[in-house]
Order: sequence, then C-alpha cells, then structure tokens
Amino acid sequence: MEENDAVLALAALAHPQRLRAFRALVVAGPQGLVPSVLAEQLGMARNALSFHLKELAHAGLVHSEQHGRNLIYRANYDRMNGLLGYLTEHCCQGSECEITTSDACPAC
Repeated sequence: MEENDAVLALAALAHPQRLRAFRALVVAGPQGLVPSVLAEQLGMARNALSFHLKELAHAGLVHSEQHGRNLIYRANYDRMNGLLGYLTEHCCQGSECEITTSDACPAC
C-alpha cells in the first residue's frame, strides 16, 4: 500500500459513523449486509449511511455487489489488511520489539 492510499483509508475511517459501518461489515463477514439492515443495526438514516458507504468505497475499504434489487456491501479484507500491514511495516525498525503481544504488535 502506498502512503496516499493509507491516508485515504484512514481519512475515511476518521468519522464515527463510517468507522461503525465498516466495523459492522467486518463483523458481518463475507456474506455482507444490505444497506437497510446495516442502517437498522447502526440506528442511522439510510441516506446518511449511503453517503458514508460511498466514502468507504472510494477509499477501497468496502465494495458492493448487485444481488437482484439489492446491493450487498462487504468489507474489503485485502484493503483492510494492507492498511494494517502498512501501519506496522516498520514496527520496531528491525530491532528486538519491546512491545508485548498484549500491545497488539503483529511483528512480536
């Protein structure tokens, strides 16, 4: 992942409602969710959710698929893992990691 891609993804997640929507899609797994169900789960108006889903899609964090009359939104796990990898790529700069595994450093 390039720096600009990371900034775009982090900016998309830097809003409470978008972060909640993304996390809900991660929890939903590969089957994803239709917007009406997601809006109900989050207690969010559908038009507001639509705006936030577009921002997440623009950042590549979610994608949608037409299924009949419905759109199904899914988290893009490859992009999510790419962002996590980018953030931890140089963890401890190759030296012995002083962060414990409880601190969630994947390099440890």
